[in-house]
Amino acid sequence: MRILIVSDAWRPQTNGVVTTLSRTQNELEKAGHPTFVIGPDRFRTIPCPTYPEISLALNTNSKLSHLIEELQPQAIHIATEGPLGLAARKWCLRHGHPFTTSFHTRFPEYIKLRTGLPLGVGYRYLRWFHGASARTMVATHSLQKELSSKGFKNLVLWPRAVDTHLFYPRDKNFLKQPRPLFMYVGRVAVEKNIRAFLRLQLPGTKIVVGDGPQLDKLSKEYPEVVFTGVKKGEELASHFAAADVLVFPSHTDTFGLVMLEAMACGVPVAAYPVPGPIDVVINGETGYLNEDLAAAALSALSLDPHRCRAYAEKFTWPAITQQFLHNLAPISTQQDGKGRETSPISPPTEQKSGSHQLKQHI
Repeated sequence: MRILIVSDAWRPQTNGVVTTLSRTQNELEKAGHPTFVIGPDRFRTIPCPTYPEISLALNTNSKLSHLIEELQPQAIHIATEGPLGLAARKWCLRHGHPFTTSFHTRFPEYIKLRTGLPLGVGYRYLRWFHGASARTMVATHSLQKELSSKGFKNLVLWPRAVDTHLFYPRDKNFLKQPRPLFMYVGRVAVEKNIRAFLRLQLPGTKIVVGDGPQLDKLSKEYPEVVFTGVKKGEELASHFAAADVLVFPSHTDTFGLVMLEAMACGVPVAAYPVPGPIDVVINGETGYLNEDLAAAALSALSLDPHRCRAYAEKFTWPAITQQFLHNLAPISTQQDGKGRETSPISPPTEQKSGSHQLKQHI
């Protein structure tokens, strides 16, 4: 099956969405499904307001239509709700083609933090955007339940996975700072709630790995914290493995892939008991969840690295990609004179919600 993924988040951006889509494309290709990604790199762009590292595509409609018609996809997945996602959604509806979407990011919360726009406005837009899709893929059962309560329909599960060949236990002496080493990995941005980590009273050293709009400001405010900037590939994996605890302070992430990457390196996680961490972390085994983040971080020091690694090994990309493939809505070859599909799309088997169902699913 020829698969098209349309995403406003794509290389050279570095984030969980790009990592997930890149690896999914690779796994689909390995399984014999030609997969194409249309991202901002194919268009003239402008920097996203308050997020200059993110590029927003301009004049998307005509060029996107041409690209889709040239690629002749048999299934279309729209990964994001930005300019490219809107243009792809419009094209699919105009041609009567089914499509799927995915909910990666809590943009209403992000926008509220930056502009004060009420959450209700943002979620009204997202309900409208995803409401036209055959299925909306979400990373966890808790997010599925939450969005369902907000009026989202046709929600199905598409968890995340980790590259255990890249992320694995390594030499702790890679970093020389005084231990224990408490590490944050991710964007240095307001929605990540990174100040909650920086303010913690902890022994040893706090390390921040990543870049973002708050990097300069926070590095000046917290000179005792080690800010490394962005790390990739082997260097990133070595930083993960050298840590004693990964501290994940976000309240807004829909999954938090860095938690799996840390566990694959034998590093336990400290986080708040919120959607994302409650689906990924086994409390008291692969990390600790506590409203007192410092208590969670200190408790995590006692956990067994081998159990963290063993748990992460269950999250394999081939299995997760099969879930994605199963969720797709293929474009029917039997259409009426207006190009509309004549046979209904059968939804996948209903997936039950509940605590730690993600862990059981994997």
